[in-house]
Amino acid sequence: MKSIWTGFCVAFSLYSAIPVPQVAWEKKTMRWALSFLPLVGVLVGGAELLWFWFCRSFGASALLYAILAGLLPLVITGGIHMDGLTDTCDALCSFGEKEKKLEILKDPHVGAFGPMWLMAFLLAQTALFAQLYETPALLPLAALAFPLARALGARKIVTMTCAKNTGLVHLFAEGSDKHAVALATAVETVLGGALLLMACVRFHGSMLWALIYLAALAVWNAAHRRMCMNIFGGLTGDLAGFFISTAELLGLAVAALGGLIG
Repeated sequence: MKSIWTGFCVAFSLYSAIPVPQVAWEKKTMRWALSFLPLVGVLVGGAELLWFWFCRSFGASALLYAILAGLLPLVITGGIHMDGLTDTCDALCSFGEKEKKLEILKDPHVGAFGPMWLMAFLLAQTALFAQLYETPALLPLAALAFPLARALGARKIVTMTCAKNTGLVHLFAEGSDKHAVALATAVETVLGGALLLMACVRFHGSMLWALIYLAALAVWNAAHRRMCMNIFGGLTGDLAGFFISTAELLGLAVAALGGLIG
């Protein structure tokens, strides 16, 4: 039981800005930590639903809702996945060799392309949230994309080859009970997919857009894995953060498009 609690604390201390008791990062405390990463997504998704309810109840504008809805994940997670998004865009846009790209990921400084793509990401996120405010039938799909993206991201860490023998991904991969975490995240993914289908039927009357998102997510998951192996030689923390951020945005895009089309 203690290992479960310490794993929860390790996961939330790194992947969220929520205050939790600090524990030493050791193999016995990190064993199941990645299994709790989707819970951070549950927290983000729940906060998004509450914020939507608040704005609708008090007649807030779509712009106010959309901007603060986009900031909520940043506030709750501390921006750890956004950092990965920025660094990965910098590396991909360098068009250098594998070693150069890995060096860019490791570099604490940011180049020109990362901030540009981060700005594009935030603008797209704001636009999609604004559309969801006007046509919210598939808002539950967008909310469930946050834990689903993290379940797949955590699974990557324990099933993929690390690009280097240092860094947080290597530390977590080596400290995890890989079989248990892989099984747990697989169950979480299936459960999240089932909830997604039921939520779409309940609030939209059809599971079509849930199936579209799950199919698109599966394609992006495979494409990201191939990109990591072919371009970087494996997974890093930045690449995992890049996947999680883009998988969330994909959920927002499908929810906004589905609500708009009907």
